[in-house]
Amino acid sequence: MFIRLATFAAGLLVSASAFAATEGGLQHAGVDLGDQGSLQRGAKLYMNYCSGCHSLKYLRYSRIAEDLGLTEDEVMENLNFTGAKFGEQVQVAMPEAHATEWFGKMPPDLSLIARSRGSDWVYTYLKSFYLDESRPLGWNNKLFPNASMPNPLWQLQGMQHAVYGEPDAATGDPVVVGLEVTQPGSLDPQAFDQSVRDITTFLEYAGEPAALKRQSMGVWVVLFLALLTFLLYLVKTEYWRDVK
Repeated sequence: MFIRLATFAAGLLVSASAFAATEGGLQHAGVDLGDQGSLQRGAKLYMNYCSGCHSLKYLRYSRIAEDLGLTEDEVMENLNFTGAKFGEQVQVAMPEAHATEWFGKMPPDLSLIARSRGSDWVYTYLKSFYLDESRPLGWNNKLFPNASMPNPLWQLQGMQHAVYGEPDAATGDPVVVGLEVTQPGSLDPQAFDQSVRDITTFLEYAGEPAALKRQSMGVWVVLFLALLTFLLYLVKTEYWRDVK
């Protein structure tokens, strides 16, 4: 039994170490689902810079309006670029034939990307694009090497180049050790970080829209349980008062 427990514990330590190595280098996104302004800005940025290629097929425009405090007219005028109806899902604007021609296949749906990868990964990924002439689209990504997509936010961030270190001993390929913006975009670094955080917050919400209501209900559930515990304690005290 002891050997089994020791083996299990060692396995957990190895798994934790491997997970830490995989997640190393991620920047903290600092998303706040309670920040409605961030959610609204993130929705606007996503629809303008991401929805041309990526859908959110598990999220409806009507749900966005309800959860983000927007009217139907605001959503349909500012967030809907596909002609979809108010109650329909957020589909991609790009025709599948064009996607196949340009990227080889349809870009993935991003409804659950924040749940599968984590908010820190999404935040870091969006900040890690750099120019790379060896890639078909001219862009690469430090976090996700050889990503088959361009930098959707290059106008905001600017032109970012890689800083290379010593070549990899096994492959001889140059190793990217850092990134440097060589030509500023329309936003300064602080404003760009906030924009990426807003998009990440919106994608975190898109992965589980019910989280907004669940968090608001959580306080009331805890208060109810506390009150119920107190009442049960009073009942127990009264019941056992005459028991010797």
